[in-house]
Amino acid sequence: MSDGPDLVVAGAGGGLAGALRAAELGLSVLVVEASEHFRRGNNTSMSTAMFPGAGSRWQTEAGVEDSPEQFVADIMAKTKGEADPRLARTLAEVSAPLVEWLADSAGLPLALVTDFNYPGHAVTRCHSIPGRHGSGVVDHLARRVTEHENIELLAPARLVEVLSDEDGVRAVVVRYPDGVEEQIPTRAVLLATNGFGADKDLVARYLPEIAGALYQGSDQSLGDALRIGEELGAATGFLDAYQGHGAVAANAGTLVGWATIIHGAILVDLGGRRFGDETRGYSEYAAELAARPGSTGWIVLDETIFEQCQPFQDFRDTVESGALVWADDAAGLAAVTGLPADALADELAAAAAIARGERADEFGRKNWERPLSGRYAAVRVVPALFHTQGGLMVDENAAVVDASGNRIPGLYAAGGAAASISGHGAAGYLPGNGLLPAFGLAYLAAGDVARRSGSRGN
Repeated sequence: MSDGPDLVVAGAGGGLAGALRAAELGLSVLVVEASEHFRRGNNTSMSTAMFPGAGSRWQTEAGVEDSPEQFVADIMAKTKGEADPRLARTLAEVSAPLVEWLADSAGLPLALVTDFNYPGHAVTRCHSIPGRHGSGVVDHLARRVTEHENIELLAPARLVEVLSDEDGVRAVVVRYPDGVEEQIPTRAVLLATNGFGADKDLVARYLPEIAGALYQGSDQSLGDALRIGEELGAATGFLDAYQGHGAVAANAGTLVGWATIIHGAILVDLGGRRFGDETRGYSEYAAELAARPGSTGWIVLDETIFEQCQPFQDFRDTVESGALVWADDAAGLAAVTGLPADALADELAAAAAIARGERADEFGRKNWERPLSGRYAAVRVVPALFHTQGGLMVDENAAVVDASGNRIPGLYAAGGAAASISGHGAAGYLPGNGLLPAFGLAYLAAGDVARRSGSRGN
């Protein structure tokens, strides 16, 4: 890399996949990562490692009929038509090739998740690794990257500026922890630095409804890509979009997980009452929970759901933290949670009747795997902001574009650095659509850089 790398990747989440794909295609790559703790501290490592893949070979083997067209339809339904249709189509089409490449070339032990289905997906199309935790993904890819002779990983170091001339990108400026800066020549940059969830001022400006909630993401998500892109004339969009979550354990700060809800759990506020259709999605439920008294509530489950959620490392971490309380009946549950006994008993009885099909749910919930039975467990939860979903506008090759739709030569964006396919607000977020733009756009960017550089890789 004496003359500078062919591609500089800023961010070691989905950016690691982009680096591996670029190296596979014959490019020299430099990955610049701001945190030395990225293996545990970035948004990918904090995720549940769910990768949507519409039409993957695992779906075929499981007899699941799916297609990019069905995936796009699901995205448009979840976002009420607000998602960028071109980007939705692009990511839906790359989703299956991406998960197969992650397994076959990058070596991730992916499998189709079939024990439950997330809200909004018409069929089971999310793929994950054993443990269903993103730290395993980042650990694996980081190991592959550090072993690759054509990839250099620089951490901790922050990409602070992208320099350009009339032909496009010409160099980057990297700042080290001691304040020393280095200029590195390159003709292509992939911004994979996530969004701006850790910048309180930006969150307050664009996401006021969730600004007071817990931030459960990387402390390095400071809007670097937004600033760098805007300095180069990039267009931005969907800056009010974000992924929230309504199921973070209040005391432990661990992710309880929405699989509890999908398997039949309910969420009540401090009055002991449900306040909506929980199965609509965990993202929009963050703001709804934040608006309840005390900005907190309780997820109530049972022993069967407890066992069904064991495949999730996050859930096991929550259990190990001691965040769950147990009781034999509604009265006992009220005693250990401090919830109003009469209201809680009434709500549990009503939910059981609805789940048995004896009456309709006033909130419209139709997904009831079965009524709760046996011993109850409960965990107090708080709303959280996981990551922002707005950013730099990109084309079908992940190239950043200006307000006229013209690409800025050599500049690419992926994941939270780019505008995503979640529409506006939190309600359009479809599970897995954080990792899909992070990895899918990085994968596409690598291919575009290789084509434009005339590389002769695979």
